[in-house]
Amino acid sequence: MKRLHKFILKSFFGPVVATFFVSLFILLMQFLWKYIDDLAGKGLEWTIIAELILYASARLVPMALPLAILLSSIMTFGNLGEHFELTAIKSAGVSLQRFMTPLIILTIVISIGAFFYSDYIIPYTNLKTGALIYDVKNQRPELQIKEGMFYNGIDGYSIKIAKKNYKTNLLQNIMIYDHSDNKENKKVTIADSGYMRMTADERNLIFTLYNGYSYEEIEESKNTRPKEKAYPHQRQKFEKQVFIFELTGLDFSRTDEDLFKNNFQMFNLKQLQYAEDSLIKSHNERVKRFSNSLSSTEYFKREKVMLNEYKKNRKKREIRKIKDTDDFKQSPLNDTVKISNDSLDRPFSPDSILLSLNRRSKSQAIDYALSYARATHNTITNSKKEFNHKEERIRRHQIEWHRKFALSFACLVFFFIGAPFGAIVRKGGFGTPVVVSVLFFILYYIISITGEKFAREGVMLPHIGMWLSSFILMPLGIFLTYKATTDSVILNADTYLLFFKKLFKRFSKKSD
Repeated sequence: MKRLHKFILKSFFGPVVATFFVSLFILLMQFLWKYIDDLAGKGLEWTIIAELILYASARLVPMALPLAILLSSIMTFGNLGEHFELTAIKSAGVSLQRFMTPLIILTIVISIGAFFYSDYIIPYTNLKTGALIYDVKNQRPELQIKEGMFYNGIDGYSIKIAKKNYKTNLLQNIMIYDHSDNKENKKVTIADSGYMRMTADERNLIFTLYNGYSYEEIEESKNTRPKEKAYPHQRQKFEKQVFIFELTGLDFSRTDEDLFKNNFQMFNLKQLQYAEDSLIKSHNERVKRFSNSLSSTEYFKREKVMLNEYKKNRKKREIRKIKDTDDFKQSPLNDTVKISNDSLDRPFSPDSILLSLNRRSKSQAIDYALSYARATHNTITNSKKEFNHKEERIRRHQIEWHRKFALSFACLVFFFIGAPFGAIVRKGGFGTPVVVSVLFFILYYIISITGEKFAREGVMLPHIGMWLSSFILMPLGIFLTYKATTDSVILNADTYLLFFKKLFKRFSKKSD
């Protein structure tokens, strides 16, 4: 058995290392393609590019490992089945599960290592990568000026370009607002076309404009009355005009990484748990305060005032009724009338209070109630948005917490899919294994992204959304392992070809 264990480990080690670097390279190319617009033409030193690639590669390791294990396990067991080595091992009385035991242990070790890597290394690489990408994006402003959007990255100016030809660098419908004198839009330059370039020392940005106008509003005396103002302005037409913008402080510089440390992607498990508990506690306290405020201040704000006013008016009416009686008028002691408040403490309703008011007071009360209801509705709406934002932050922390476990467990899931699949298909090399691995990985990635989105939006609980792909693919791995153990030919192409050949011959005989 020791020889078999060494044999299978040796057969698996080479493909897993090779496929790991291939998978890492593919994911790295996808990362660079995503940020190619931010990197191209920035004049960055090779050390900055190398540093970014290094941190990005380290960041993609947990994603590359499951794909590498899937591809290498299909290749390893496909080669063994293609050369009938699995058949010889089974004929010697060694079961597939027993033969796979060393690789199962190795995969478990890799999964544990991937978990600790995600917990300790990934937060550091996320911090470095995020800070470096932020610095690269703010390196040169001329590439940040996008079509149809105002760019305010140059102090004192606001620039808008309607269309930009990336092949010829021709700009069309250019608008430049000059705010350098800290005033409103007093100076505006409009041009049909132009070019934009950076000087060799990267200290100035030069705009060369063609066929346009320059507008400038002239200030009038402060003593001029509004009715007497003439609003004078100057307009100058030009065929060619050059703008030179001094770019101070735009050299490549490193941002303080402490600004990014509070992001949930930069936390390990303990930090995520602590931040999540703090957010939940703060959220619950805020909800409790809002509920108490709504019930005691907002909703029942006027209850006591209304009750006291109602009692006062009712007391006046009772006194007036008593004074109007004949007994009171004939009484020698008819100076004062006293009515206890206890006699007025009877149940009342808002309708009874409203009916007790005259028409003008009713109209005022209704207007006040409507305005107060609208204000309360706005308060509730704004508070709801705040609560939703805090709940989303909590869910993001929970998603990141489960991600560290889910990606590590995916290594084990993909092994139990790849190893039996290769044993059943019996095709090695880079042909069939690559195609099947890509299909399985795309399926896993789509399910993972969907589950994460549902968890982030609150449709699913975070632990269900992040483990959804594993819940779906793990039964498939168990099924394939069972079929491989029982020597099933369910995925053998020759079996289906033989079946269709027999079926075709049968129909041919019937036709004859």
